[in-house]
Amino acid sequence: MKFKRPRGTNDLFGAQMERWLEVERRLSSFIRAYGYTEIRTPIFESADLFIRAVGEGTDIVSTEMYTFSDKKGRRLTLRPENTAPVMRAYLENGLHRTGGLTRFYYIGPMFRYDRPQAGRYRQFHQIGVEAIGSRNPAVDAEVIEISLGIYGTLGFPPLDVRLNSVGCPVCRPAFKEILKNELEGMKDSLCVNCGERALINPLRIFDCKECDEVKRRLPVITDHLCDECREHFVRLKLILDGLGIGFIHDPLLVRGLDYYSKTAFEILHPELGAQNALCGGGRYDGLAEDCGGVFTPAVGFSAGLERLIGTLPENFAIDGEVDEGSAYFVLLEGSVEIQALAAANELREGGGRAVVDLSGRGLKKQLKAASDGGFSFAVIIGADEMRSGEAAVKDLVSGEQEMVSFNSLASYIRNRTEEGR
Repeated sequence: MKFKRPRGTNDLFGAQMERWLEVERRLSSFIRAYGYTEIRTPIFESADLFIRAVGEGTDIVSTEMYTFSDKKGRRLTLRPENTAPVMRAYLENGLHRTGGLTRFYYIGPMFRYDRPQAGRYRQFHQIGVEAIGSRNPAVDAEVIEISLGIYGTLGFPPLDVRLNSVGCPVCRPAFKEILKNELEGMKDSLCVNCGERALINPLRIFDCKECDEVKRRLPVITDHLCDECREHFVRLKLILDGLGIGFIHDPLLVRGLDYYSKTAFEILHPELGAQNALCGGGRYDGLAEDCGGVFTPAVGFSAGLERLIGTLPENFAIDGEVDEGSAYFVLLEGSVEIQALAAANELREGGGRAVVDLSGRGLKKQLKAASDGGFSFAVIIGADEMRSGEAAVKDLVSGEQEMVSFNSLASYIRNRTEEGR
């Protein structure tokens, strides 16, 4: 092989691709039922969008972004996340002038230069929702309900919700100063990265997996919230209780992006050990201003599809559509393609599935392909069949075979399929 796929990426095809498509179909249907509509943003954006929105002190901006210059010297970045692009699109397209609550969802690839491991890739896929335009903590509750629901609709067992408030620009600066003062006396206990984080953005220390002992000795932000943040957090917890959504208050949860304010949450799978975080999100009321717009409250979440699909319950199955007949056309000699293609088209027009084998391979291999592809019937056409005006139709379940005229192939397969339901 001269070329291999880049490290941290995947090729999706065959049965695995069908699994992905089924998951995306079900999740899109579930989210749309809440009134969310799909948005598609560019795969690359201005690098400054992510630097300002995500934060210079975050791992994403400092080490993980794929950034390059175009032919005119403009700095562009492959999107490492999609909340900032959605907000940019919301503002640029004047949606902030319409008022009310705008609900979007997205599915697509993201890019981060990270160390590849199970469920984590350099090109990865996320599904997420963004609800823009309301301060109401009930919107936070709706987003948390959807984040839990996408797993429930796929048959996951009950999952854990970890919840916190990370304050706002009113109360967070004072808390950062308190943290800096506390960390001043703990420098020798910090890892190398956190030694730098303590100066740039001390909240990032709560993301660190190496400084657990230090984190447990630090003050927590929920003890230093302003009245507005405290009231929002109390109200959110009451709404979640009213909806029957259980949660655990985790005062060390801050999430890894600077744009979060007030609500932050994660959904955890209790059976997955250390790598148990399935998705997360929160409120980002200041992001619109970071993107050059006016103050616009917003809340959302994102979930990694690789992690989600890799942990699907064992009983997950692809929902089949109504079977109107499926046939694999096996060609024994050349010059019979026209008849096979025409008969296959007639079956498709009636809602069936049909594939014509144009590979030129032998009978056994074609029949194996028909069986492996999950087809109900194999339609065998050769020189003898052409002269008789009939094709041999083999039932791939029972093994029975019957001669059927070309003109009746589609109706025969549909009728046999209906009888078998």
